[in-house]
Amino acid sequence: MNEKIIQVRGQGIHVRSSGSNSLPVIVFLHGFTGSTATWLGLVDMLEGEYKTVTVDLTGHGKTTVPNEPSRYSMAEQITDLEALFDKLQLTSFTLVGYSMGGRIALAYTYRYPTRVTSLILESSSPGIKDESERLERQIADNKLSDRIRREGIPLFVEFWENIALFNSQKRLSAEVQSAVREERLSQNVTGLANSLIGIGTGTQPSYWDKLQTINIPILLITGEIDTKFVNIAQEMMKYLPLAKHRTIKDTGHAIHVEKPTLFATMVKEHVTQVLNLRR
Repeated sequence: MNEKIIQVRGQGIHVRSSGSNSLPVIVFLHGFTGSTATWLGLVDMLEGEYKTVTVDLTGHGKTTVPNEPSRYSMAEQITDLEALFDKLQLTSFTLVGYSMGGRIALAYTYRYPTRVTSLILESSSPGIKDESERLERQIADNKLSDRIRREGIPLFVEFWENIALFNSQKRLSAEVQSAVREERLSQNVTGLANSLIGIGTGTQPSYWDKLQTINIPILLITGEIDTKFVNIAQEMMKYLPLAKHRTIKDTGHAIHVEKPTLFATMVKEHVTQVLNLRR
């Protein structure tokens, strides 16, 4: 495993990579409160078959924590990724994004389509269509940001791991739950608070009207219990020209955590199918 900080547009981006440059490349983007650690188990399962690249997004993990929320915006984040991929000389890859990372992956692919051969979006969305709903969410995200600053990371994590979205994770082993908790506890107050303001679902642009222009193979993965994102994926299928949707039984928001082996298998199958189509 190769681990380094790469200087991009005035900030250091933490990247982990593994595998030979001759292998098909898969890039992974984590969700809110996540980091490159999110994907360690999955990377192990892909070892030897793919080159994997995992990235700490702005304000998360070991990547720089800017003080200005505007530096976390979708426009800034995807510009950072484009500069990062250029430095890493990644010209062709499958892009995998979970939750917030999925929103960023979708936005990046729309803005910079030439590098991405296919997308895998786990429990994600193109943003919020309705302007009034978007404003409501923005207000809620700002309140949550204030709460993080006021209470600190440990109290926020205690609250966050008990929201309904993650109820199904309470059935997991104590070891897995502890690893997820430690990853969340390792985050920075300013980083999480600013991320909610700068790139929260209420702040980011809606990409619903851009979906029909994304003409690459896309796999949407949702957990059966996570009905909100199942419905979002079903709606996305109406607009995406080359998408497939798989819903995993008895699983919640984080399929890669709850069903890691199945998730790895779906990633492999998708990438293999895309490679076969390109031959």
